[in-house]
Amino acid sequence: MWADSESKIDYLNYSEVSEMICDLVSDDAMLPISIGVYGTWGVGKSSILQLIGTQLEADGRNLVVSFDAWLYQDFEEAKSALMTVIAKSIYEAAPESLKEKAAGFYRRVNKLKVLGMAADVGALLAGVPTLGMFSKAAGSAEDMWEGTADEDDVTAVKDAATEAGKKASGLLKPKEKRNAPEEIVAFRKEFSELLTKLERRLVVFVDNLDRCLPPNAIATLEAMRLFLFMPNTAFIVAADEDMIRLAVEKHFKDPGSQHITDYLDKLIQIPLRVPKLGLQEVRAYLFMLAAAKSDVPADKVEALRAFLVQKLRRSWSDEPPFDVNQAAGELGIATSHGLRGTLETMDRLAGLLAHSKQVNGNPRIVKRLLNVVRMRASVASRRGMALDESIIAKLALFERCTDESAIRALNALISAAPGGKASTFVELEALADAVTPDKLPKDWQKYSDFVSDWLKLHPPLGGIDLRPAVYLSKETMPVKISPHRMSAKTLRAIEVLLKTATVKSAASKTAIEEIEASGIGEAMDEMIATMKRDPDWTRIRSDFRGAYLLAKHDSLAHEKLVGFIRTLPGRRPRWMVAMMKDDTTETSGSGS
Repeated sequence: MWADSESKIDYLNYSEVSEMICDLVSDDAMLPISIGVYGTWGVGKSSILQLIGTQLEADGRNLVVSFDAWLYQDFEEAKSALMTVIAKSIYEAAPESLKEKAAGFYRRVNKLKVLGMAADVGALLAGVPTLGMFSKAAGSAEDMWEGTADEDDVTAVKDAATEAGKKASGLLKPKEKRNAPEEIVAFRKEFSELLTKLERRLVVFVDNLDRCLPPNAIATLEAMRLFLFMPNTAFIVAADEDMIRLAVEKHFKDPGSQHITDYLDKLIQIPLRVPKLGLQEVRAYLFMLAAAKSDVPADKVEALRAFLVQKLRRSWSDEPPFDVNQAAGELGIATSHGLRGTLETMDRLAGLLAHSKQVNGNPRIVKRLLNVVRMRASVASRRGMALDESIIAKLALFERCTDESAIRALNALISAAPGGKASTFVELEALADAVTPDKLPKDWQKYSDFVSDWLKLHPPLGGIDLRPAVYLSKETMPVKISPHRMSAKTLRAIEVLLKTATVKSAASKTAIEEIEASGIGEAMDEMIATMKRDPDWTRIRSDFRGAYLLAKHDSLAHEKLVGFIRTLPGRRPRWMVAMMKDDTTETSGSGS
C-alpha cells in the first residue's frame, strides 16, 4: 500500500517546476513576489511545495512558513490565523538581539485578534459605554496597536463591549474605528523593519486554499494583502484556480469574468500550472511506486528514479521512451524476479491511466486505485482465491472508469455465466479493433471508447472464472473513492438545479449538460443531502424539481432519487407523485 499524502521525493520530474520557483524566490531583485501553483485535486501541488521547501530551507537566508488554510477553517478566523502563524514563526526564528522586538510584534497580532473580535460584535463601534469606560477602552485599544498592551488592556476592551451592549441609548455618537489606515501602515512598518533586521527572506506557503469554503478562502487572500509587497517576502499559493475563481464569484456576488481575473492577477503575480501527466510520466510514476514497495536496495531504487527523471527531461527529443527492460536493468533484477512481473503490469496499465477521462493521469487517483488493487490481492491470497493481481487491476480499472450501472451489468454478466466464465468476453476480445457500441451491453455503450481499449489490456478475461473478483469488489474497499470535493462546473450546476423554478427550465437543463457522466451520481447525492435539511414537503420545492430533471437525464440519478423518496415519512405529496409519474403539471397540495 502507498501513503495517500504529499511526498518530498520527486517521481514525476516536478523538480523542474520547484527549481524554477526557487530561482525566482532566491533572486532578491524579484522580491517581493507572489506565485500561484495551480492544478486540480490530486495532481501534486502539495508535493511541489514540499520540494520547494526542501530546497529553500537548505539556504539559511530563507525563513519558510507553511500555512494550511483548511486546517484553521473551523477553529479560527482566517485573517487572524495567517497573521498569528507568520508572527509566531518570526518570533521563533529571531535571534536573542531581536527577541523583544519580535515578541512585541507577536503581542500586537494577538491583541489585534481580541480587538477585532470585539469590533465584530459591535463593541466600541455601535454601543455607548460610560465616559470613563470609553476613555479607558480607547486607550487600551491604542496600546494594542503600539504593541505594549497587557491583560488589563484586553479586559478594558471586553468590559467596554459588555457595557456597550447594555446601553439602549446614550449621550455619545457611535465611535468610528480609530485611524484604521494609520494602524495598517504602522503594522506593515513594524513588520518590514523586523524582516530587514532579521536579514532573511520570508517565504510563506499557503496550501489547501481550494478546500476552504468561499468566505474562508477570500478571507485568507485578503489577509495576504497585509503582507504582500513588503521587502524580502514571497507568497506561494497552491490551489485549484477554478475553485478560487468560484469563491471570488460567490463572495463578490457574481462579478464578471474579467473582474475575477483582475482580482486574482492583483494577488498572484506569477501563475504556474502543474504540468499534466502524459503517458511517459504515468509510466515512470507507476514504475517508481512499484520499486519503492519492493525488496530492492534503496540505492538501486534511487538509481531508477534518477534515470527516469533524466528520461522525462529528455522526452522532447528523438530518444526512444524507456521500457520495462531498462527499468529492470537500473534496479538490477533478473527476469525471474517478482518485481519484473509487477513492472510489466504497470506498463500495461499506464496507457489507460494516462488517457482515461476518469483518471486523466492524476497521481492521487492512480495511487488510490493501486491501493485498492493491492488490498484486494492481499485478501484473495489469504482466502486461497486463484486470482492474478493483473486481473484484479483490470477489473478495478473498469470500476474506476465507468459508473454504477455499468459495474452492476459487469457483475451480473459474470454471476450469470456458468462457472463465472462469461462468453461475452471471449466474443468481444475476438473482435479486436472492431468493437463498436452496438456490440456492447447497453450499460457499457456510453463508455465504448474506454471499453474498447480496456478489452485489449492484458490479461484477457475470456475463459477465466471471475466470481472471486466480483466477491472482492463487493466486500472490500470501493474503487470510486471520491475526491474531497466536486469540480467547479458540477458545483455551479448543482446550485442552478437547487433553484429550478419550473421543470421546463432551460437553465437547469443546460446545467445538467455541464455535469460529466462520471459525476452525476455524486451530484445527486449532494442534492439529496441538501433536500434532507428541509423536512417541509407541503409545498412544491425548487430543489426537488432540479433533482427530478437530473433523474430524468440519468438512470443512476433516478435510482438514487427514488431511493430517497422511499425514506420520506408519511404519504407522498400529490405534486411529488404527479411529477415522478412524468406529469409536469405542478399542482399544489400537501399530500395525497
